This record gives sequence, structure tokens and C-alpha cells, in this order.
Amino acid sequence: MSKITRQGSNQILSTSVEYHNFVYLAGLTADDLSKDVAGQTREVVAKIDAALEANGTDKTRMLQAQIWLKDIRDRDAMNKVWVEWLGDAGRPARACVQANMADPRHLVEIMITACK
Repeated sequence: MSKITRQGSNQILSTSVEYHNFVYLAGLTADDLSKDVAGQTREVVAKIDAALEANGTDKTRMLQAQIWLKDIRDRDAMNKVWVEWLGDAGRPARACVQANMADPRHLVEIMITACK
């Protein structure tokens, strides 16, 4: 049986799950909900960097990104941070949609799949 490694687990979810050299991150949100969408996005991509590093990989190995915005009109502001953060890293397949968030102060949530 193949090994499954989980990190940051609680009663509801794990922050990351690794299986067969694929790393699946939970949807990550900002902690400081007083920030605007750009500030929250910066915080989320920093969390993505940390979670990927904890699993022995990085953003250059991302395969897929799912992005939820509270207001799709914030897409340009979020994309500006996203593009700066990606730099020359490979571009993942990506979806970006508007969604009702669990907490209305969350402006962005990002979920990543990467490989090692």
C-alpha cells in the first residue's frame, strides 16, 4: 500500500496531503482579514511557499491552482500579486471564480496541486 503523508491536520482537514510525489494543498486564506485583496493574496502565496517547502517542493512544480475571490472585480488586483509571485516559475493550469466565502472578510482563497 502506498504511503500518504498528511501535515497540519485537524478534525476537519489537513493543510497538505502528499501521495505518490504529488502534493495537494488545502484552500489557504489570509490570517489578517483587515487587509485588502492584494494584501490577503500576498499572505496566501507566502503560506503556499511555506506549505510546498514543508513537502519538499516549490512553486516551480505547481500543476494546478484553484482561486476563489469574494468579488471577481478584485481579479486584476489579485493577478498583479500572483504574477509578481510566480516570476519565471512555470504557470499552473488555473481557474479563478467568484464565490461566497465561509467568512465574508476573506477576499481570496487559493488551493494548489504540485509535484515533487
